[in-house]
Amino acid sequence: MDNDLNFKIIKPDTLLTDFVESFWMLQNHSDSGKEIVVLPDGRIDLFFSQSATEPFHITLSGLETQPDKATLPAKTIMFAISFKLLATEYIFQNTVSNILNYARPLPVDFWGFNANDLNDFDLFCKKASQKIQSLLPQETDNRKRKLFDLIYLSNGTLTVNELSENVFWSNRQINRYFNRQYGISLKVYCNILRFRASLEHIAEGKLFPEQNFTDQNHFIKDIKKFSGVVPKELSKNKNDRFLLLSAMKQK
Repeated sequence: MDNDLNFKIIKPDTLLTDFVESFWMLQNHSDSGKEIVVLPDGRIDLFFSQSATEPFHITLSGLETQPDKATLPAKTIMFAISFKLLATEYIFQNTVSNILNYARPLPVDFWGFNANDLNDFDLFCKKASQKIQSLLPQETDNRKRKLFDLIYLSNGTLTVNELSENVFWSNRQINRYFNRQYGISLKVYCNILRFRASLEHIAEGKLFPEQNFTDQNHFIKDIKKFSGVVPKELSKNKNDRFLLLSAMKQK
């Protein structure tokens, strides 16, 4: 990764894994902004950040369905919590269909955090974990839990029909739930997860389908749809502009 950028990721405790995928931090040490491309990754992100030009702020980002060019300001420090989809209903107790491809600002004291929490990433993760644990539901819908377990374990490669049959929940009901809760259909979400899983192979220089694509043309078409470029150009990742790919290469 670019020498001006610092990235670190921490996995959550087992107790939180149904709702939290990871905690991560990103710093831009440079005195200038960094041009980046945000790629769809199937997560809901809660950001805590500040920079040389922006005061401390908190934002909640919905699902992305397309690549988004952005600028990481100079001297940025950003801590984030990446949530799995069940968290929207059971932790935030809200939908995110209205922030598809969008980020919503939250109160600067959301969950009791402030600028001082950006001083220590490990302490931030501990505080965030305790807060999320306090919000864990007494019980969840077993059908939804099983559905998401299958989606994540398969990296989105199971068809909607296969998922429906496994959880005894009709296609129509599942898609109604997905569109109401997240703003997209189950099929689109699975395609995003399959794209993300493909990034791990592309990061290793494997430019052929590994995730149940019908053929090479289908693979190239989907990669270009979600990243804006063909697999070969994505693999080059000039100037580390595709941060998600850079982070995977760093693992």
